[in-house]
Amino acid sequence: MKNRLPRGFTLIELIVTMIIVGILAVTILPKFADRSIFQDRGFQDETRSLLRYAQKSAVAQRHNVCVTLAAGGVTLKIDSAGSCDGTLDLPANPNGGSGLTASVGSFKFQPLGDTDQSADITVTIAGTAIAVDHKTGYVY
Repeated sequence: MKNRLPRGFTLIELIVTMIIVGILAVTILPKFADRSIFQDRGFQDETRSLLRYAQKSAVAQRHNVCVTLAAGGVTLKIDSAGSCDGTLDLPANPNGGSGLTASVGSFKFQPLGDTDQSADITVTIAGTAIAVDHKTGYVY
C-alpha cells in the first residue's frame, strides 16, 4: 500500500470550528442589529466635524459664523452684514439625529476663532457630550 498524506479536516476540527462560529454569532451579531447606535455615533461625529468647520470658516473668512443647534440638526450661516443670513457651503449636513440637547440654542464663532458666549458650550447627543471652549473655540 502506498503511504497517503492526510487531506481535509478531522471531525473534531470541524466541530471546534462550528462551536467558535456559534459563539461569535451569539455575541457579535446582536450588536449589529441595533442600527440606532451607529446612527447616533455618526451624528455625533458629523456634528463635531461641522462645529470645527464653522470655527475654521470664521477664521478663514474673517466673519462671524452663526451656529444654530436644534433637536433636528445643526445649521450654519455667515454673518457678513450682522444678520446671519449668508449661506455657508457645508461638507456634510448632520440633520435628523436624535436626542440633541445644547446649553445654548445658538452662538457665533468670531473671526479670531473664539465664541460670543461667556461660558463653554455643551452639545449632548445620545448621552455623549461635545464641548466648545468659549475662549478658544476648540471643539472636543
